[in-house]
Parts: sequence; structure tokens; C-alpha cells
Amino acid sequence: MKLIYDFKAVASNGKVLDFNQFRGKVLLIVNTASKCGFTPQYTELNEIFNEFKDEGFVILDFPCNQFGNQAPGTGEEIAATCRSEYLVPYPIFEKIEVNGENEEPLYAYLKQEQPFKDITGDGARKLKMVLKVMDRHYKDNDDIKWNFTKFLVDREGNVVRRFEPTESLDDVKAAVKELL
Repeated sequence: MKLIYDFKAVASNGKVLDFNQFRGKVLLIVNTASKCGFTPQYTELNEIFNEFKDEGFVILDFPCNQFGNQAPGTGEEIAATCRSEYLVPYPIFEKIEVNGENEEPLYAYLKQEQPFKDITGDGARKLKMVLKVMDRHYKDNDDIKWNFTKFLVDREGNVVRRFEPTESLDDVKAAVKELL
């Protein structure tokens, strides 16, 4: 049986990061895009990270260009933008695909552990309308639906929760705090 610690990923600087280094930490794994309507979530994600980083909390940022081409450029360019414009202090990885034939194995694992349930929260109605146009059967699979989908991993490496992009970051923060 695979665990979160069995994965490795390439950081935006080209170095391979072994997830074993995150053992015992609470993780929030997020697929992001620097030109998305949800990109302002970086502000709240940074606040959550800064509040809990000393308690063993880490955010792992995976840029993805599969939704509206909203993550243009190389991984290095995206990381530079995120660090300068959004002051992202946590690890940013190379740009990946989260769905389909070239999907990052980590994301296949995350989706298996926490399947899609529903889209809730502010903006859910609008996102559902967009998704219905793109794929009227979007509810019938576990694919990542859009940028800023989040997966919460506990200290033992269990993927315990999936947050769709429209869910409140207050809920994300409460769930993180509960695990710390």
C-alpha cells in the first residue's frame, strides 16, 4: 500500500524533494495557477502557513496549467511570480498535470484517497456552471475540477480531507488546526 511518503516531486528549482522529509508534519497539497480568479487565495494560504509553520505545518504548491491555461510559463517563472507577487514562502514545485494521461502520480493517489464529493461554498454555483459547460458529467469522476483544490494530510501521512476551490479557507484553517 502506497503512502504519501513514497512520493517524490521536482521542485521549481529542479531539485527532487523526497516526501519522507515531511514525515510527522501536517500537509496541505494545493494545485495552483498564478493567473486564476482563485489566485487571491494565496494571501489566506500564506497566513495559515505562517500561523502554523512552527507547529509542523507545510503547504506544498503544485502549479497546473490544465484549467483555462492560467499557469503560463515554466515552473521556475511561475515560482518567481508567486514569490514576488504573492510572497509565497513554502515549497513550489514544477508545473504538473493533475488529470489525464500525463497526470502526476501523486495526484492519482490523492484523488483515490479523497474522491470528489461536491462543490460547496462561495462561488460554488458559478464554478458548477462552468464545469457543466466543460463536462456535463463532472460529478461522475474524481478528477480535480479546477485550480486551488486542496488535500489535507495528517501527521501519520493519511489524506484526510479534500477541499474544492470554492470552500472557505476558514474551514481549511480549522481543519489544519484540529490536526496540529
